Amino acid sequence: MTTATLSRPVKSALLGVQNMSILVGRTAVAMVRPPLYWRDTFVQMDVLGVQSLVIVTLTGIFTGMVLALQSAVQLSKFGASLFVGQLVGASVVRELGPVLTALMVSGRVGSGIAAEIGSMRVNEQIDALEAMGTDPVKKLVKPRVLAGIIMLPILTIATDFIAIIGGQLISWLMLHQSSSTYWNAVWSGLYLSDIFTGLAKPVVFGFVITMVACYRGLTTTGGTEGVGRSTTQAVVLSSVLVLATDFFMTKLFIEVFGH
Repeated sequence: MTTATLSRPVKSALLGVQNMSILVGRTAVAMVRPPLYWRDTFVQMDVLGVQSLVIVTLTGIFTGMVLALQSAVQLSKFGASLFVGQLVGASVVRELGPVLTALMVSGRVGSGIAAEIGSMRVNEQIDALEAMGTDPVKKLVKPRVLAGIIMLPILTIATDFIAIIGGQLISWLMLHQSSSTYWNAVWSGLYLSDIFTGLAKPVVFGFVITMVACYRGLTTTGGTEGVGRSTTQAVVLSSVLVLATDFFMTKLFIEVFGH
């Protein structure tokens, strides 16, 4: 295997990072420049947010139930079952809610964005937009990124609330705890820094998911086969970046807030 063969994937990866950085820069500039395309933004908010409520609700309630179930089994051994609500609330708000919501949205919406824009690319619709003087970044990318930044925190709040409700159901069925006992434990385990962390992460995740999906869509080549390839790459890459971003943001917030 020659050196050129080994260096080709590295060069391709570096070129991808460069092109992605350029697209991020163009999108950031487009955010503060007209036109705003509010109608397209509201449509994408419906697609990304409203139509994702069912899947994030199901994810939230089963996550809360499983977390409470495992916590109840372990904490009851030490007579600390009163702390189930505290553990569920803190875990969901800090980590599980934002990350699981982002992964669900990445699989459902990220793939759709990549497929839609990728189809427009291979069918030369994006070339037609450019020929008419319309910037594809402002028309296609900006509305989707705005929708992701706005709607993912809202979806995360819904996931958190439903997950805590699921934990309450388990604590009532298994531990026979009253609602007041459970919710007092939940609130006692939460700090303002936890709420800030739980809302800051989805903003970044929404940006990452939509940017990756738009980038993979805009760089699609190879006809319908290329669309499928871009869709898969968008889901995989955005999911990995969500997990990596979560690690670095968690580390940052621990350094800032101390817990």
